[in-house]
Amino acid sequence: MYRSILVPIDPAHGEVGERIIAVAKLLAGGTGRITILTVLEPVPSYVAAYIPDGMLAANREAAADRLRAMAERAGLEEATLELRDGAASAVILEEAERLDADAIVLGSHRPSFGDYLIGSTAARVVRHAQCTVVVERSTGADDASA
Repeated sequence: MYRSILVPIDPAHGEVGERIIAVAKLLAGGTGRITILTVLEPVPSYVAAYIPDGMLAANREAAADRLRAMAERAGLEEATLELRDGAASAVILEEAERLDADAIVLGSHRPSFGDYLIGSTAARVVRHAQCTVVVERSTGADDASA
């Protein structure tokens, strides 16, 4: 079993998030520490001027609420919940190193054309992580919303 597992989740894709939390819970075996992470991508400055006051803070709070709800439904009230700002793959790798995680469990979607050009977050994490990475592929139904 793993002693420290990082679980990066996009709360907008709840079904995938619920599945990867379940996988992490199995891998932790009841004794491992689970950290559930959401990375909020920065808003470009040329867009920020058009966002109503308080909207970013409200989105951040909504993401935190969804993370808490997912953890509670999975019976992981003791899991650590983290919200960080930045580029998803870089933040995931930094957080895994900071936590000394021995596993990362994350979801992936069917690759789109853009993924072939710049790569997906999951692919970058798999390539650069210094620990075990478990990737839960989404089903076709999940891809419609991804």
